[in-house]
Amino acid sequence: MASSGSRRRRASAEKTRPSVFWVLGAIVVPLVGLIAKIEIEGEENLPEEGPYVLAPNHYSEIDPVLVAAAVWRLGRAPRFMAKESLFRVPVLGWALRATGMIPVARASSAAAAKQAIETAESLAARRAGVIVYPEGTLTRDPDLWPMRGKTGAARLALAGGIPLIPMAHWGVERIFPRYGRLSLWPLRKRVRVVIGPALDLEGFSDRSQHPGAQLEATGILMDDIAGLLGGLRGEQAPAERWNPGAHGQSETGRLAGDADA
Repeated sequence: MASSGSRRRRASAEKTRPSVFWVLGAIVVPLVGLIAKIEIEGEENLPEEGPYVLAPNHYSEIDPVLVAAAVWRLGRAPRFMAKESLFRVPVLGWALRATGMIPVARASSAAAAKQAIETAESLAARRAGVIVYPEGTLTRDPDLWPMRGKTGAARLALAGGIPLIPMAHWGVERIFPRYGRLSLWPLRKRVRVVIGPALDLEGFSDRSQHPGAQLEATGILMDDIAGLLGGLRGEQAPAERWNPGAHGQSETGRLAGDADA
């Protein structure tokens, strides 16, 4: 296990090259360190250089901040996929572009496939990584296990032959429960992060753009994330991922009637 203070022996060029991330890192990482003690396992599974798609679980409004801090500490610049509309917001749009965040638009399947190929080519050219939440929103599972995933992360990885890496974290729910209130005391609550080995996608190489292959790869990804989370929680993950549609729930927006609301 690597503690929150661990560092890569060889710093990534992403982190050593001057950028807006330096400013954000200098501000955000110390603040995160006040509210969370991040412990990281499996850091060897995140490439020190080159493109990757990192896929974490999502159960708190602030877990992207904790995920970003963990990735930064491992020497990589934490870039996320963000809704295209956010790039048109004054100031916020500039910040997103300046930090290399990647816009994603709601689109038809054909347009989504084209966008995935273009994004994969861009990541490969820049040797950059991206963080994609495969659930697309906060999990609807009442026990905070990963729910059924969307195919965006797998589609992107398959389009460019990019490593697809599962990630799980646990402990953020004690800082900011899903749809709950921020709890800062006691300070430095323990947050555990585990990064798993990249998925073996060789079997999908000849049908990478086929929706069925993307769905199958997504299922494997979500099972891996759930397994990693089960290890952190010391519990057995459910055999099947939660399906919001089967429970009359919307897959976007705030979950109405949530017990933590």
